[in-house]
Amino acid sequence: MNRIQHESPSVEEISFPLLFEADAPSEPFVAVPSRAASCALFAPLHYEPNYSYPLLVWLHGHAESDKQLNRIMPSISLRNYVAVAPRGTLSLGLGSADGFTWEESDEHEQVATQQIFDSMDAAFNRFNIASDRVFVAGHDTGGTMAFRVAMRNPRSFAGVLSIGGAFPRLRAPLSRVSESRYVPLFLACHRESRRYSTTHVCDDLRLFHSAGMSVTLRQYPGGDGLSGQVLADMDRWIMEQIAATHSKAECAGRSAN
Repeated sequence: MNRIQHESPSVEEISFPLLFEADAPSEPFVAVPSRAASCALFAPLHYEPNYSYPLLVWLHGHAESDKQLNRIMPSISLRNYVAVAPRGTLSLGLGSADGFTWEESDEHEQVATQQIFDSMDAAFNRFNIASDRVFVAGHDTGGTMAFRVAMRNPRSFAGVLSIGGAFPRLRAPLSRVSESRYVPLFLACHRESRRYSTTHVCDDLRLFHSAGMSVTLRQYPGGDGLSGQVLADMDRWIMEQIAATHSKAECAGRSAN
């Protein structure tokens, strides 16, 4: 289906070569190479090929899949972005209905990074995207992986957003802190979260402060989840980052003249 000709929001699924699958439904999961991984690609409403769109890379949470992209984009924006969602590296069961997640290990990080950049390439090949306006966001384990990949590749992203996903602590996530401190962060948490406690959030904030990083924190009532308010706040924050970057570029241009 050619989404550009239809000029309507839609999600298309494409495949990548590697996914890990648990060999049994019980803990701990053992990752083994398995079926092809998948990626969902979202086209904005009334796509305009002459406009360079921001790209939103979405990493779903635990026991979800790339299909979550179709559910969240109406609450973020149907017009503002091209969006892409790679599938998590670990299957939680024998079928896609059981969901997927993102594991924190060297092997899974490498595969996740490859899948994320492959999905970005798929979006760049299909749409007109501003290369300096790529934002990576995630929920729960996807938020943690978004942090890790952005910190490892700070020049590839204009910002990182995590909803209920803690900042990773293992395997030196700030090994490129001199570059990654310039990547703006959006962190959303919930007062009654069982996965990301207020104490843990405060620990992460202290770490960000020590590293000299810029972070916007939003706290919401209730437990873990993706509310319309959280997703709308994501959209506003991204638009603010784009506007700020545009203003800096204009000021630099006037100074040069």
